[in-house]
Amino acid sequence: MRPITRELLAYLDEQRSILKSAFESVPSDMRDQPPSPERWSAVNIVEHLAIVEARVATILSNRIEEARAELSAETTTEPILPTIDYKRVYDRSTRVKAPEVAIPTGLDAASAWAALENAGSMLRAVLVQNDGLALSSITHPHPRFGLMSAYQWVAFLGAHEVRHAEQIREDHPQMLKAQKRSE
Repeated sequence: MRPITRELLAYLDEQRSILKSAFESVPSDMRDQPPSPERWSAVNIVEHLAIVEARVATILSNRIEEARAELSAETTTEPILPTIDYKRVYDRSTRVKAPEVAIPTGLDAASAWAALENAGSMLRAVLVQNDGLALSSITHPHPRFGLMSAYQWVAFLGAHEVRHAEQIREDHPQMLKAQKRSE
């Protein structure tokens, strides 16, 4: 397996661990409760991530398949993670409205987490099955970050999970305060 694939797989695992820790820090009976009417619950966030990751895995898979005949072997040997502008992804000072296709539908906690695990498996499979191909030449535009390579998209998805892990952590204390006031 090429170093860039190993780098991205390890990064995805690290980011998923951060998300899981944040999700599990919310009491299970509160995970499906939004902290306020205009916010998503922890479960909604996980479902949103599952939707986005599944869509991106499908898009990348399709782009790779379309270009397969012309794809050469990957020549990039530099790590990909230093090329990602994580600060822009992590920045929670500006709320970002999800596109309609990425809005949670109301899954329960177990189903949302299973959907995220499935989407993550799809994404990892795209990387592993195409290991050694010039995925740096496969691009797709992101609405906020512009044209990104397949590698950058994978790294973005890891950072996207951390962005939402922070959202869960930010909202969790608000939920506990509201619970204490109602007791």
